[in-house]
Amino acid sequence: MTDEHKAALAEGRNQGRTVRSYLKALEHQKPKRGPRRTPESLEKQLATITADLAGAEPLKRLQLTQERLNLRAELEERKRAIADQDSPLDIAALELAFVDCAQAYGARKGISYAAWRECGVKSAVLKRAGIGRS
Repeated sequence: MTDEHKAALAEGRNQGRTVRSYLKALEHQKPKRGPRRTPESLEKQLATITADLAGAEPLKRLQLTQERLNLRAELEERKRAIADQDSPLDIAALELAFVDCAQAYGARKGISYAAWRECGVKSAVLKRAGIGRS
């Protein structure tokens, strides 16, 4: 393998990493549908389920037990998400890196303007990256 070939492979890996990081950041920032569930509301639901478990019939107890496990897992995830908000993503830096490599990456992988848009990349960012509609 030649040095040029190795350099091209390394460049492709770097571009892929940059694009992946930017798309993950966009996904992370996307607002979710429905009312926001807070740790407090989840704790309240857990307390209600725990109280209901005491006198529940066997099948209902099984369902409530599963719901309690689901709520505990969601509560842990919410707590982790809140902790992650203390160290927010630097979306501006990720966007700059994306703009630098998106055109070359997209051309090499055959990614259209529409595909970028469906993945949440704003048209202004694509324009700055040199990616046109055609």
